[in-house]
Amino acid sequence: MNFLKIKDIPTVQWSSDRPLNFKPKVKTLFYLVLGLAIFGFGESLLIHSMIGLSPWLVLAEGIAINLNWSIGFATFACSVGVLLLWLPLKQQPGIGTILNIIIIAGTIDLSMYLFDFSTSSYFINLIVGSLGVLLVGLGSGIYLTANLGPGPRDGLMTGLQRVTQYPIAWVRICIEVFVVGIGWSLGGTVGVGTLLFAFGIGPAVAFGLHLVTKINKNS
Repeated sequence: MNFLKIKDIPTVQWSSDRPLNFKPKVKTLFYLVLGLAIFGFGESLLIHSMIGLSPWLVLAEGIAINLNWSIGFATFACSVGVLLLWLPLKQQPGIGTILNIIIIAGTIDLSMYLFDFSTSSYFINLIVGSLGVLLVGLGSGIYLTANLGPGPRDGLMTGLQRVTQYPIAWVRICIEVFVVGIGWSLGGTVGVGTLLFAFGIGPAVAFGLHLVTKINKNS
């Protein structure tokens, strides 16, 4: 369980030397895209499971209800708002920040179109949702180590971790629980999957980083 104490994004053999790198190595770009695709597929599994939205979608739904926006536009507005929070944290965007939005959204839509993992069994849906959270964490661990700029929410996580020096797992849990609270108070839908994501994503990201570090050492 030592991975729960991870405080830094590790540097691996495919890591870019800087986030603002517009000519990354092919290997670096490959792991970035792979991680984001796994992340997006994990998110889609949570939607397929029908046991609750992820915290940020709960927030987007709550905002959409109150402002009569679509969830898509509310999600975009949330992303812009989170990027503004990067300013005092001195986070640097990059190719990964842009591809984060495009690839994750595209993978979710493709998965929802090609697959249907939902069943009438609550137990199986719970397993599917749990696997989704684990894959989101693993995908995060892969793409964050590319060091080509985190997505809006992961950038907030790494920025707050750097400022507070608390372990990544606990920083992420605090963010997700805070977001769920706001979204729920605004009328967003909360389910078991929401709580599973809120409390599980921090350890899942930390485990993903730990696994990637192990793979890097053995390669």
